[in-house]
Amino acid sequence: MIHGPTVARFRLNKAQQAAVDHNLGPLLVLAGAGSGKTGVVTQRITRLVKRGVPAAAILAMTFTNRAAAEMRERVIRGIGHRGSKGLRVCTFHRFGLEVLSREARALGLRGGRFAIYDRSDCLGVIRSALRSVVSDHSYDLGAILNRISLAKNAFLDADLYSAKVAQSEDEYDEMTALAFPRYQTALRNLQAFDFDDLVCEPVRLWRRSEEVRDRWRMRFRYVIVDEYQDTNAAQEEMLRQLCAEHGNLCVVGDDDQAIYAWRGADVGNILDFDKHFPGTKTVRLERNYRSTAAILDVANALLAAGSARRHEKKLIPTQGAGETVQSITLRDGTAEARFVTEEAHRLISSGAARARDIAVLYRSNLQAGEIESELKARGVAYQLFGGTQTFERKEVKDVLAYLTTAIDPYDELAVRRSLTYPPRGIGEVGLGKLASHATLRDGTLLDSALGAHAVAGLSEAARRGCRHYGRIITELQQRLDGGPSVAETTQWLVGAIELKPAIFAESGRNNKAAGRRWGNIRHLLRAIARREEKVHLDRDGLAKYLRMLMLRENDEEDGEVTDRVTLTTMHGAKGLEFPCVFVVGLEEGLMPHARSVEERATDVAPGATPAVDEIEQERRLLYVAITRARQQLWLCRAKGRSARGKLMKRVASRFLLQIPKELLVERDLEEPPPAELGVTERGARDVLAAILGAGNDSG
Repeated sequence: MIHGPTVARFRLNKAQQAAVDHNLGPLLVLAGAGSGKTGVVTQRITRLVKRGVPAAAILAMTFTNRAAAEMRERVIRGIGHRGSKGLRVCTFHRFGLEVLSREARALGLRGGRFAIYDRSDCLGVIRSALRSVVSDHSYDLGAILNRISLAKNAFLDADLYSAKVAQSEDEYDEMTALAFPRYQTALRNLQAFDFDDLVCEPVRLWRRSEEVRDRWRMRFRYVIVDEYQDTNAAQEEMLRQLCAEHGNLCVVGDDDQAIYAWRGADVGNILDFDKHFPGTKTVRLERNYRSTAAILDVANALLAAGSARRHEKKLIPTQGAGETVQSITLRDGTAEARFVTEEAHRLISSGAARARDIAVLYRSNLQAGEIESELKARGVAYQLFGGTQTFERKEVKDVLAYLTTAIDPYDELAVRRSLTYPPRGIGEVGLGKLASHATLRDGTLLDSALGAHAVAGLSEAARRGCRHYGRIITELQQRLDGGPSVAETTQWLVGAIELKPAIFAESGRNNKAAGRRWGNIRHLLRAIARREEKVHLDRDGLAKYLRMLMLRENDEEDGEVTDRVTLTTMHGAKGLEFPCVFVVGLEEGLMPHARSVEERATDVAPGATPAVDEIEQERRLLYVAITRARQQLWLCRAKGRSARGKLMKRVASRFLLQIPKELLVERDLEEPPPAELGVTERGARDVLAAILGAGNDSG
C-alpha cells in the first residue's frame, strides 16, 4: 500500500537549525526540493517571537495565498493566537495592496478610492488607448499587455522601456512603446492599478517619499521571503527599499526550481543575493524528506548534465532506496494515455494506491485531452488543475461589477460592465453619449446613467434601460447600507437582473455549458456566505473583500479534497507532491518545449533570455516534475504523435537521454513502429546528436 504524506518531523537537522537560529543580517537559505523549508520558515518566525521580537514587526511573504495561509496556521500552532497577533503573512501583491490602501492620500487618489483591473480589464484599456492612434486592429493586444507586464516586472517605466527598444526593428516593441504610456495614463485617470502596479507603485512611492518609506521600514524590522527564486526585479527592489536600513532579510528558495522566467522572474536574484545584500550568511538544506533514493538519483543526474550557473547542492535521500524509476516508450500518444490509465487503474483496484495518490504531469495543457478520454472510458475519476478559475469567469465578474458600482460609483469600468450586462438596450453608441455627458458636467458615468433623461441624443430604448438599471443600483445601495446580509443581497441581485435566464439564453441549446456558468454563480454566492461567517461585511469590508477576490491565486479554488487522479501541467504541480507520478510527453518539442529553441515573435521583452537559458529552464521544470514523486515515478514518451491527421515521428527528449541507463528500468511496450516513422532508440540518439551538435546542450 502506498503510504500517505510524510509524517511531520519535529526535530530539526543541523542545517535547518542554523537557519532557524540566525539572528541579525541577511540570510540565504538554499532549500532543495522536499527539504522541509516551510517548517524552517515557520519555526524561524516562532523563534523570533519567543526571543522577544513583536509579531507585528515581522513580515513574511510568498507567492500564493494558500502558502501564506499554511504558513500562518503553522505559526499560530507554535505560539498561539495571542503570540502571533499582528504578524503579517501574505503575498507580495497583497502586501502592495495594503501599502497602496494605507497610503492613498500620499498617492493623491481622490477620495482614497482605487480599482484593481484584471487581465481582461487591462486589455480593454489598451484597446481604447490605441484606438485613436492605430488604424490596424490586427495586433495581438495580449502580446502587448504581456510585454508591458514584463517591463513592469523588470521595473521599467514607459520612458525606460521606449529607450530600451529604440533601436529594435520588432513591430511589437514599437507598438508596446506606443501603448505603454497611454495605458498608464488611462489607468491613472480611472484611478486604477493593474496587478503589476501593486508591487511597482509602492516602491515608486517609497522612492519619492522618505517619510512614507521610513514608516514602513520601522513597522517591519524582520522580513522573510519564501520561494525567492520566483522574485522579479520589482519585487527585489521592494525588498531593498524595505530592508536597506536594518538588513534583516531572510530569503528561502532553490535556484534549481526557478521555472517562471516567462512571467518575469529573475533567477539572478537568488544566484547573486550575497552581492545584492552584503554580509549574507548562506545555509544549504540538502536532506530530502520526500522522495526515495531512486527518484533523487534521477533528479540529481538531470541537474548534473546541465550547463546553467547554479548554487552547488545535491539532494540527500532519507526515505530509503525505493523502486527504480521506469522509462516507458510507447507507439503513440493514444498508447501513452492508455498505459497511464491502465497503470493508474491497476494501482487503485489492487489497493496499492488511492486515486488522490496519483498525478499525471505534462508540459502543455494540450496534452491532457487523450489522457482525459482514456480515464473517462476506464471509469477512473480525475480532476484537472489549471485553466480559468471561478473568480475569473465572465458571469462572476459581471455580478461583482454590480457590487463594486454600488460601493464605488467612481469605478467607471465596473459601471460600464454592469450597465451593459445583461443587455438592456445600451450599446457602444449609448455608452459614448453617456460618457460625453459625464465629461461635460464633470460627473461620473453612473451620474449620467441615473439622469439619462437629460442626456442628449440617447435612444428611448437606452433611456428605458438606464431607468431599469438605476432602480437596481439604488435598491442595491440601500440593501448594502443596512438591509440583509451581503450574501442575501447578492442572491437578490442575481434574481433582479435575471442573470440565470440570460445565461441560458446565451448558451442556446448547450445546457451543459449554461449549467457550468450558473454553477460558477452558485459558487460565488457560497463564497460570500462563507466570508460573512468569518467577517462582518459592511461597505468597507465588502470593498476589501472585492479587492481580495481580484488577488485570488490559481491554487485557491474552494472545494473539498476529492479522491481523484490529478492531471496538471508541470508548472501547476509546483508545491505539490504525490506518492505516484507519471511524467508524459518526454520528447523534443514537448520537453524541452519547441518555444525554448525557437525565437518568439510577439511576447518577449527587450533583453529576453537566450535559447540556452530557456533550455536550462526547461531542465529545471522537468526537475520540479520529477521531485513531485515520493515513491514511484514513470517517465513516458511516444515514438509518434498525431498532428494534422498524420502520425508524426517524435525524438526522445535530450533530458531523458542524459539520465544514466543504470538509474532507469527501460521498457518499450509496443512493437516496432511502422516504416513511415522510422524511429528506433539508436535513431533517436542520432537525431539528438544532430540537434545538440557534438554533445553541446545549448539548444
